[in-house]
Amino acid sequence: MLKLKNTTTKDAFRYGYLLNKMYPYIKLVLARSILLFLLAIPLGLLDGVVAFSLRPYMDFVVNGNELQTFELWGHTFKLQAFFIKLIPIAIVLFALIQGVLKYICNYLSDWTGNKMSNALKIDLFKKLTSMDTKFFDVNSSGIVLSRFFSDPDAASKNLINTLKGFILAIFEFVALVFVLLFNSWKLALIGIGVMGIAITPVIFIKKKIKTVSNATMVVGGDMTTNFNETFAGNRIITAYNLQEHQNNKFEDQVHKQFDLTISLTKRVGWMSPIMYFVCSIGIAIVMNYGNSLILSGEMSAGSFASFVTSLLLLYKPTKSLGLTLTSLQSTFVSIARVFELFDLMPEIKDSSNSQEMKPIKSGIEFSQVWFEYEENQPVLKDFSLQIKPNETIALVGNSGGGKSTVVNLLPRFYDIKSGSIKIDGIDIRNIELKSLRNNIAFVFQDNYLFTGTIKENILMGKPNATDAEIAEAVKLSHLDEFLGTLPNGIDTIVGERGASLSGGQRQRVAIARALIKNAPIVILDEATSALDNESEAIVQKALDNLMKNRTVFVIAHRLSTINNADRIAVLNEGQLVELGTHNELMNKKDGRYKHLYEMQFGGQS
Repeated sequence: MLKLKNTTTKDAFRYGYLLNKMYPYIKLVLARSILLFLLAIPLGLLDGVVAFSLRPYMDFVVNGNELQTFELWGHTFKLQAFFIKLIPIAIVLFALIQGVLKYICNYLSDWTGNKMSNALKIDLFKKLTSMDTKFFDVNSSGIVLSRFFSDPDAASKNLINTLKGFILAIFEFVALVFVLLFNSWKLALIGIGVMGIAITPVIFIKKKIKTVSNATMVVGGDMTTNFNETFAGNRIITAYNLQEHQNNKFEDQVHKQFDLTISLTKRVGWMSPIMYFVCSIGIAIVMNYGNSLILSGEMSAGSFASFVTSLLLLYKPTKSLGLTLTSLQSTFVSIARVFELFDLMPEIKDSSNSQEMKPIKSGIEFSQVWFEYEENQPVLKDFSLQIKPNETIALVGNSGGGKSTVVNLLPRFYDIKSGSIKIDGIDIRNIELKSLRNNIAFVFQDNYLFTGTIKENILMGKPNATDAEIAEAVKLSHLDEFLGTLPNGIDTIVGERGASLSGGQRQRVAIARALIKNAPIVILDEATSALDNESEAIVQKALDNLMKNRTVFVIAHRLSTINNADRIAVLNEGQLVELGTHNELMNKKDGRYKHLYEMQFGGQS
């Protein structure tokens, strides 16, 4: 399973391949993108108009050459008078056109970038929800957030903005080069050659951009994780006075991010002064050679003024091209990271011959199951156990013995290394995942409630449940009395993670969610271990209702809660060491279960 922080972005410089990958998302905004890029062309050309207009202005207005005239629609105009009247109007029109084009381009750029980003995020979120439990075990929340949320923005918005900037710079460059050539091809060769030299260093920094971009993503993800942990673990931080520890940790991460940013700045930042220095040499050469052309009569003062203005303006698109190419490298790194995520495949998926799960008839069987989270560190070792339909089986043993692992394997949160888990003789790997999980309900020790109402959280067990089914679930989970004390009853907002409810109240909401699902298999993982005696008594009544006529797995450290189990399976270091009823196991001399029970109850049976 890929650790997201170990990204290689090996395809970051395969531009055609990445654009082909992006095409389905570009296609969504293709018409507006084309319009954006078409409008960017005249917007880029407008700077050339300013430089070009200087030549007739200098020659006919400033120098006062009134001898030249032209005819239009039967009228004779003197060029000097014509330009004097035209220029103020042209300036206003020019500014108006340029402003309108800029507004439209910026609007289209934001619209297309956000539209693409949203489509990417939706598809990536679907990919995220399809991943295995193990994927979330090995990746921090910050890295996941950075890769699945931040990278799509960089990949789509930056791509559109960068391409727009690239087109603007290219056509601004073309327009100004045309003006240069129009005024003097000799001087133009010098100016263009110098600009070409100035932009060359861009090609040497793309690998550094990739390295720094990936490293910055990792540090940014770690910072987000730190924020998430500080928020979720605020009580632990306060209780153990860990503020300084968290502050130091975050400060180190900020410094790492700063060092990475400065590292890239040192390698990219020098481009601007180098370009400026090279361009200034070009301008000096042009001015020196231009003076001789003016003196020799090969070039007018207006032409030279227009040329120098064009050359000075050319520095901007040349610099923009350099920065745009640098930005484009970063964008393609982000795109490569995005499509690495699309290439992820869940390890746990339906087999080619998977089938729907039928009502349980003969039971569930674990046969010689071996399982490990880390290679060569088995958690279950040759584990075998048969469970009859509607039987309640309790799993007990020391912490780390493999109890939770057993119940996590049944819905295929993980797949076993060897052996088999069968329901009615059918290997669960040949049962459709959706069907398998639809037939299993969970109640955990710390049940996760989502932001929303109590009703919305209950309905997650069965979204299309009727009001009668909801009322029945509320009653059987003993939620009705509690809901009666709330102003909005079942429509009360519970807040993030159900923080506004007590532990016992959250458990009863979770039990109602499991009840309304009406699954034939129920897994209770330490469902009452974190509750006080009063809350435990109420929750236990709700659990008793949930357990009726169902196949139930119960994990509990409090052995008093599993006395009524049909059988008790005792695990130790991943192996089944004892199996039987409470009385049978208590009658075993030196038995493992008897030892655990006497440790809790001082020998009372």
